Amino acid sequence: MVLGILSAVAACPAIIGTTEAVRHGQKAQAKEAHRGQKVNMIVRLPTPIPGYSEKFEGSLVVLKDNKIYIQHAQSKFPPYSVHPFAGYYLPYPSNQNKWAGAGYKGEGLVSTINDENHLNWIYVDRDTHELKYGVKQEAEPNCCGPWDCTSVDKRMTFEGWEGFIAVQEDPEKDIWALYFDRFDDGLSSEGLIGDAETTGKQVRMLEVQLIRKERQKNFEMAQEERVERVRAMLGKQKEQQEQGLQGDDE
Repeated sequence: MVLGILSAVAACPAIIGTTEAVRHGQKAQAKEAHRGQKVNMIVRLPTPIPGYSEKFEGSLVVLKDNKIYIQHAQSKFPPYSVHPFAGYYLPYPSNQNKWAGAGYKGEGLVSTINDENHLNWIYVDRDTHELKYGVKQEAEPNCCGPWDCTSVDKRMTFEGWEGFIAVQEDPEKDIWALYFDRFDDGLSSEGLIGDAETTGKQVRMLEVQLIRKERQKNFEMAQEERVERVRAMLGKQKEQQEQGLQGDDE
């Protein structure tokens, strides 16, 4: 009996260590679960600017004609021409190891592009630094990531930092597109939209933050989630049945 007690005492640290490791793994999984959730994206200005904060604060990020825009109250997009960003992080197969080897953290980013829920990759155009979306063949030659977010506020990052710029491309319709300031020079490198000397025109630009925002759960979303749970349950039951049949054969 004494030996049994001593053995149990000796085993306690190992058991506690295993339990703590499991708990830590569960917490880490729960913490990262948000990355696979489909969310909308909104805009925030890092510092208040009169005349602009009211316009942009909380505005939706939208997709149109393979580019990413901001839909604010005064923007004049044609009716039904934009689709709200509704996306999540997804490992980018050909680049994950390369990014990790370069010391980056993050993944690819996808969004639905229409009501049929077709997905496209979100990327930064290598030449113009515009935020765009497209199929893999379109994204691959450009900068596909890594995309990530800050640990507390879940603000979007690209290549490890927040360098998102809103550019007014159409003053008459007050349409602003999203860019990423890859070289941290205000998009002023030769040939970029902020290079007034080369382009011959001045454009309005604002530093913005992109915030992941949980989508409002409507009736359709609730039904989709219920169907997915039923499918997962049936799939698990089928797997268990197949394992049982294999056991009987043995």
